[in-house]
Amino acid sequence: MIKVYPDSSRFAGDRGWLRSRFSFSFGDYYDAANTEFGALRVFNDDIIQGGHGFGAHPHREMEIVSVVLKGQLKHEDSTGHTAVTSFGGVQRMSAGTGIIHSEVNPSDEECHLLQIWFTPGESKLSPSYETTSYDPAEMKNALLPIVSHRSSKHVAHIHQDLTMYLSRLEPGHSVRFQQPEGRRIYIFVIEGGLTLDGSVKLAGQDSARITEHPELVLESDAGAMFMLIDLP
Repeated sequence: MIKVYPDSSRFAGDRGWLRSRFSFSFGDYYDAANTEFGALRVFNDDIIQGGHGFGAHPHREMEIVSVVLKGQLKHEDSTGHTAVTSFGGVQRMSAGTGIIHSEVNPSDEECHLLQIWFTPGESKLSPSYETTSYDPAEMKNALLPIVSHRSSKHVAHIHQDLTMYLSRLEPGHSVRFQQPEGRRIYIFVIEGGLTLDGSVKLAGQDSARITEHPELVLESDAGAMFMLIDLP
């Protein structure tokens, strides 16, 4: 089953320094029917103005991934980690038994990022943090893994049975994705337009939650950049 969630269905928030779109219940937005999709708990699309950000705040028992699409994002946490990430970089933090961190935009230009939370596969993990980088050119007409429980040098490790992919399809190109029966797929179109299995249309900022569909063909007439998450 493929269920499409258009951009207009997302909750929109504007604090002046922060413009956000929430795909799941978060903060001031709560919908009892929209709290998670499998292990996926939060999918926030944030734009942070220069010199602003999220001050020090705590987290527990959550896997948190930040994918920077534009600008810079600076991370600091109570375990002593500090890093600045830009496009082509990924931050993964395991909150585990408890961590305090901040995320701010250290530059003058705005920062656009996707912040994505997952419930961990096990509880009471030690807090941890890492940054990885990938080559954006490798997204071209391919599914490029950027976060996975099967980690590698350019793929951040996550404590959950999932893999996050980025792809940039050129006009007229397609990719095919296969997974074992019983798993889920989440798709978010960052820009452009995407067609699933020849008939289901997604525009920019639309998403799809897919179950009982182990093989999927994704194509684009005019070009698209999107994220695909393979979930348990």
